[in-house]
Amino acid sequence: MIPRQILISEQQIQARVAEMAAEIRRDFPDDVHLIAVLKGAFIFLSDLMRHIPGKVSVDFMATSSYAKGTTTSGEVKLTKDLDVTLDGRNVIIVEDIVDSGLTLLRTACLLSKPSRRRIEVPVEYVGFTIEDQFVVGYGLDYEEQYRNLPHIGIVS
Repeated sequence: MIPRQILISEQQIQARVAEMAAEIRRDFPDDVHLIAVLKGAFIFLSDLMRHIPGKVSVDFMATSSYAKGTTTSGEVKLTKDLDVTLDGRNVIIVEDIVDSGLTLLRTACLLSKPSRRRIEVPVEYVGFTIEDQFVVGYGLDYEEQYRNLPHIGIVS
C-alpha cells in the first residue's frame, strides 16, 4: 500500500494546527497539559505545542484498537500509561484521528471521521473532518510506514 493522492497538504495542516493552538489557548489562558496518544499523534503534538504560547506541559500514553490492518478490532488496549497525575490540570488528549470513538476523552484531533463513529462523542478541537478513507502521513502509518510524510495521503 502506498499513498495514491494527497488529501491535505502540508501548508493546510500547518495553518489549521496554528488555529487550533489559538483556540486551545483561548479556552485555557493560564496553562494546559497535553497528552499525546502514541504513536500517531506525536508529530501533531509537536507542532501544536510549539504554537501554544505560555505554560504547556506534556505526557504520552499509548492505546491500540488496530491490529496490523486498516480497520479497528473494536477492543481498546492501554499499552503505555501516563507518567504523571492529572489532578488539578487542564487536560487535552491529542489524537491523530478519531474514527470509532472508542479511545476518546476531551480531545484535540487532527482528523475526524464521523461516518465511522460507533459511539457519539464530542470532539472539542478538530483539525479536519474527512471521509471514510485510510490515510497516512504526518504521524499516521500503515504497518509503521509513511509517518514521515509532511502531508496526509490516501492509501488504496
